[in-house]
Amino acid sequence: MLTSSLLVRLTPFVLLVASLSACKDEENPTTVTPQLRKTIDYAKLTDTTTYANFFVDNNGAKTVDLTTGSTRLAMFRAINTYNGTAVGTGATLDATVLKNMFSNTSSPFSGTANTALNSSGIQLRNVTASSLAAADAEKERQTIESGFTAIATASKSVSATASEGKAGKLGTYLVDEKGIEYGQIIQKGLIGAFQVDYIGNVLLSDKNLALDNSTLVAGKNYTLLEQNWDEIFGIITANPVYGGKATTTSSGESFIGSYLWEYNQEDFPKIHKALLTGRAAIVNNDLKTLKEQATFIHKAMEKAISGAALGYLSKWKSGTTDAARAHAMGEGLGFIYSLRYAKLNNADAAFSDGILTNLIYSAPNGFWGLTNAKIDAASSAIKTKFNLP
Repeated sequence: MLTSSLLVRLTPFVLLVASLSACKDEENPTTVTPQLRKTIDYAKLTDTTTYANFFVDNNGAKTVDLTTGSTRLAMFRAINTYNGTAVGTGATLDATVLKNMFSNTSSPFSGTANTALNSSGIQLRNVTASSLAAADAEKERQTIESGFTAIATASKSVSATASEGKAGKLGTYLVDEKGIEYGQIIQKGLIGAFQVDYIGNVLLSDKNLALDNSTLVAGKNYTLLEQNWDEIFGIITANPVYGGKATTTSSGESFIGSYLWEYNQEDFPKIHKALLTGRAAIVNNDLKTLKEQATFIHKAMEKAISGAALGYLSKWKSGTTDAARAHAMGEGLGFIYSLRYAKLNNADAAFSDGILTNLIYSAPNGFWGLTNAKIDAASSAIKTKFNLP
C-alpha cells in the first residue's frame, strides 16, 4: 500500500505523465481543437471569389471537395436529359432505366460525361424526401417513380398530336391523355424533393450544422461539417461562382439555381456570398454567422419555389395556346408538389396535395378541365400560406 508521503512524492510525476499524454493527443494532425484552420477575414470574400479554390488548410492545401454534391447534380441533369430525348429524338422512354438512374443501380448512366456516375456509390433516391419519416419518404420516392412510368407511357405516343383524352405532343411538349407534362412534373418535383428538402431541411438543419468540425474525416482534408456545406454548393451549381454566368436574360444556372434567379431576384445576387460566408464561418467556428447564412439560403429557396408555383399558375391564365397553357401547368404542378418541403413556411403534404387535387386530381380530364376559378383558388391558397402579394 502506498503511504501518504509516497503519494505526495509521486504526484508531480503523475501530472507530468498526464501532461505528456495530452501533448501527444494535441500533436495528432487529425484531432485539433478548438479551431482547425487559420481564421478567415469575411471582408476578403467577394462576389467573384471561387468557392472551390479559396478554402485551404494552414499548409495551403485545398479543403473543398465538391464531388458528392456535383455527382448528385449530374445525376439529376442526366435524368432530365434522358426525359428530353422523347421530344428531341422521338425516343420511347424506359421507366426501368429512369428508376435505375434514380437509385444508381444496374449502371444506367451512359455517355462520356455520365458513365463515371455508375461507379460513384452515390444516388439521388436515398436523399430524396430524406427529411421525412422513413415511410413518408418512401411514399414520396414512389411518387417520383410513378412519374417515370407516366412519362415512359406517354412517350409511346410522341409522334401523335395530343388532345383531350389522347396522349402525344402539344406544340413541342409531350403530355399524357390528361394533358399532364410529366417531364416537368419530374423535374420540378425533384427540385423540391431532392434539392430543397435535402439542402434546406437536412444539410442546413441544426443537427447537421452541429457536425464535427474539429477532426478531419479519415483520409480527407476536410471535416464532416466542411463537407456538409460543400455538398450544398455542389448541388446548387456546377459553376465555380454561383450566378457568375448570369445575364439579363439567363441565370446561367440550372434547376433550383435557375429558379432562384427567375423567382427570387432579390436574394439571387446574395446567394454566392452566403455560401462563401457560411463556409468561412465553419472555418472560424463562428456558429452564429453560420446559422445566419443557412437560414438565408433556406428561406431563399422556399421563396423561389413558392413564387414559381404562383407564377406558373398565372402563366396558365395568360397562355394563348393549349400548348403554352399545358406547359405552364406542368411546371406549376411540379412546383406545387414541391411546396410540401417548404417547412419554414409550415407547408406539408396535406397542403400540397389539397391544391393538386382541386386543380387536377379531382377532374377526370385533368388539364383539360381547368378553369379560372380553380387557378384562382390555388393561387389564393399559396399566397396565404407563403404571405405573397
